[in-house]
Amino acid sequence: MKLILKKAHTCFYVAIVAFVYCLIWPFVYFCSRKPSLYGRINFFRKMWAYTSSLLAGFIYDINYEAPIDWSRTYIICPNHTSNLDITSANLLIKNNNYCFMGKEELLDGFVTKLFFKTIDIPVNRDSKMSSFRAFKKASERLQDGMSLVIFPEGKIADDYPPRLHEFKNGPFRLAIEFKIPIIPVTSLNTWQMLWDTGFKYGSKPGISHVFVHKPIETAHLTLDDADILREEVYSLMQQKFEQQ
Repeated sequence: MKLILKKAHTCFYVAIVAFVYCLIWPFVYFCSRKPSLYGRINFFRKMWAYTSSLLAGFIYDINYEAPIDWSRTYIICPNHTSNLDITSANLLIKNNNYCFMGKEELLDGFVTKLFFKTIDIPVNRDSKMSSFRAFKKASERLQDGMSLVIFPEGKIADDYPPRLHEFKNGPFRLAIEFKIPIIPVTSLNTWQMLWDTGFKYGSKPGISHVFVHKPIETAHLTLDDADILREEVYSLMQQKFEQQ
């Protein structure tokens, strides 16, 4: 019975997400017609994320290790155990000048297609050509002053309960190449509210605790330091994740 109720809650949440998306879609579509209006897409995306989560009983307790100057450009690296990690990433960024890099399949999603055809960057990690194009576009966005959200694990793994998986090198090489700080983000218990999509184990209302680490500067690093930077970020997030 408990699992049935949790799966019913997931269906309720998905319905809310779809309903609120339909309400904001005309505004997002209008903004998607001009790259100069892409920042406003994120304004509506934040409204969508906050409203749909609140109506389903998902609350985000976002704690910052140190104040962050959001006038700067960052590469933001959250761990990934839940679709709610995308919502929390939208809410923790205090401006609208950012984009996501995500799997190519999101181009076919009902509520993700428009974003990944415009402001966000799709990537097929199994294709060298797709990865090259994606990171080239990411480079252009970063040089234009737009922050990039990228999940360094590359996917939500099949482990349950989840653990932190090995990070990809891409975000760390980008950060060093363009001298951009990295912000690690550790979602501590979001998976307990909704793991992955929620369709296997269901979901439940609750408070998701998210810890935003202080930015790690990269101006003094070279590309030879990418592995060291990756391991530093992994270690920070692993230590925090184990505190849950």
